[in-house]
Amino acid sequence: MRVCIFASGSTGNCLLVADRNTNILIDAGISARRVISALTRAGLTADDIGGVLVTHEHSDHVRGLPQLVKKRSIPVYAPRTVAARMLGAMPSIEDNLNIIPVGERFNIGGLSISAFHTMHDTDESVGYVVEGSGSFGIATDTGCISEEIASALAGVGTVVIESNHDVQMLKDGSYPYYLKKRILSGRGHLSNEDCARFAYSLALSGTEQIVLGHLSRENNRPDIALATVGAALEGLSVSLYSAPELGFLELEVRSGVACSV
Repeated sequence: MRVCIFASGSTGNCLLVADRNTNILIDAGISARRVISALTRAGLTADDIGGVLVTHEHSDHVRGLPQLVKKRSIPVYAPRTVAARMLGAMPSIEDNLNIIPVGERFNIGGLSISAFHTMHDTDESVGYVVEGSGSFGIATDTGCISEEIASALAGVGTVVIESNHDVQMLKDGSYPYYLKKRILSGRGHLSNEDCARFAYSLALSGTEQIVLGHLSRENNRPDIALATVGAALEGLSVSLYSAPELGFLELEVRSGVACSV
């Protein structure tokens, strides 16, 4: 299994999970052109994609979806509430859309997938665990780590978790008060400090690779996030990375044991 992160942040989110002959995307919040360009770098085309899993309907997670699936038979998977919100904004994806049950496993090709709820300011938002020859999980856009999130991701080999902001940078920054309050709330975004605490528990559960995702351009820096979370993981056998805002980060997961390539 390999994971290629194409984008992560408020300007767009998209990543690829590829295992044997099954390839899926999680979110498509960048332009279809950028998705296709990144797929080319990964040695694939849009026609190789067996499905797109959607975490929630905010534009930085679905912006490129209509053009990506237009004239292609790429299935789109989302929880019922997310699907309804997307259809209201992009009715052209209706024929591609599939409703998934949260908390129950379903299959795409050779991959076993389950969704779990995250704590964000939407009617419903989710993260995913994908299992095949390895195990991968993602939880971004969450204001706190619930028991559901912690249980779903425990022991997963490679995990992307949100490390959105440095609390002091956010408090001292130029955002209006209402936006700071939203981000800091339990249904906003996860701070570096909260991410560090969760990363430590993941490491103890057996996770071997952690990627910090959805970093704020205004209220965080990769070096600060890596230092904060890295301090919590000191002495533990965990590889730590920062996801690119827009770029290409490729990781390989073999037999549940993750290693960088």
